[in-house]
Amino acid sequence: MKEQTPRLWTRSFTLVTVATALGAAGGIAGGFALSFLVFDETGSTLASALIVAIQLVPNIFVPFLVAPVMDRLPRKAFLVGGDICNAVVYAGMGVWLLLFDFSYVGYLGVSILLACLGSIDGLAYTSIYPELIPEGAEQKGYAVSSMLYPILQVVMAPLAAVLLDTLGVPLLLLAQGALSLAAALTESFIRVDESGKTNRGRYTLSMWRSDVGEGLAYLRRERGVRGIYEYMSVTNGMASGYAPILVAFFRTMPGMTAAMYTLFSVAEFAGRTVGSALQYKIRVPKKKQFGFVFLVYQTYELMDMLLLWLPYPFMLANRAACGFLGNNSAILREAAVQRYIPEHLRARVNALFETMLTAACSVCALAVGALGEVLDYRLCVTLCGAAAMLACWLLIWGRRADVRKVYEKEDASTQ
Repeated sequence: MKEQTPRLWTRSFTLVTVATALGAAGGIAGGFALSFLVFDETGSTLASALIVAIQLVPNIFVPFLVAPVMDRLPRKAFLVGGDICNAVVYAGMGVWLLLFDFSYVGYLGVSILLACLGSIDGLAYTSIYPELIPEGAEQKGYAVSSMLYPILQVVMAPLAAVLLDTLGVPLLLLAQGALSLAAALTESFIRVDESGKTNRGRYTLSMWRSDVGEGLAYLRRERGVRGIYEYMSVTNGMASGYAPILVAFFRTMPGMTAAMYTLFSVAEFAGRTVGSALQYKIRVPKKKQFGFVFLVYQTYELMDMLLLWLPYPFMLANRAACGFLGNNSAILREAAVQRYIPEHLRARVNALFETMLTAACSVCALAVGALGEVLDYRLCVTLCGAAAMLACWLLIWGRRADVRKVYEKEDASTQ
């Protein structure tokens, strides 16, 4: 008898998808406006870079601090409250710019606040999202979420450019505040059973330490989840590290231009979109998922190693293939890992992963940047791909029995 996939588009899943689209659309438009605002007001690339750098800092410690509390309380409140706070801050910035002059120091402070709110909101979304997907439909659910942002990016980025010229930054920020408020209102109608999360007692520092220790103990015990997270930290760290190298390559290599570099994102978007659509239509059996993702990881790292040695048309094909393969493996990984992690530990484990990922990206960006000062740019990217491939063999294949258990965990309804 053919296995029936549960219906995905329930009330709660539809609502969270609509809310995510509203919040992401506002975030893309507002982020676009703010990136121009800082440079227009200061005329300094260093000032703009400082804003970007300081926004990464909260991702290291905020999820780690908040996650234990989030695992004890209803996550829906964090999700709705986060969007309400975002709406207030963005609308407040819009009103300020309508009435007063731009303040760089003030904007620096608001950027830190927004980054903190974004970290909390993202952690709440990651932790509650699996509860809104009907059991057995995880692959299709994560295919939808992975498709949403790239499509909105393509639609909203040019629209934001037009609105920036016609409306100006203040009104664009007010519009973002309205979209964030609409997202919060939509999320408030989500139905999710969090009756077990009713801890309203005094939360002490010793309880926080105990909760963090429980999350760390889980990661130490679960070699499969830890292997996946460690490998993802390495491969994303290497990708973050060689991103400036790619820019330098296209700026200095004869025959290459910045416009040619921008087509990389178009090729990757096309590959990711096709990959998400395929995952939505075709369900990969659990028994085959580990072999599939391991093959994808190897292919992806090999493509990175070859990237800058290829003629330009093959570079674009390379990025399209990586977008396609990367999104396929990401959907399967996210569905498997979030299904595998116990619900009462999910926020803490995801927060630890976020900390690992941000730290790895920061360290690798500095290391690869320094390497680019002494080595050929093509060799730098090749070494990054080789390092990630070695990590894949050590952390994924070397722990294949444990990693396979994560991908092959059966749904409760079929056990």
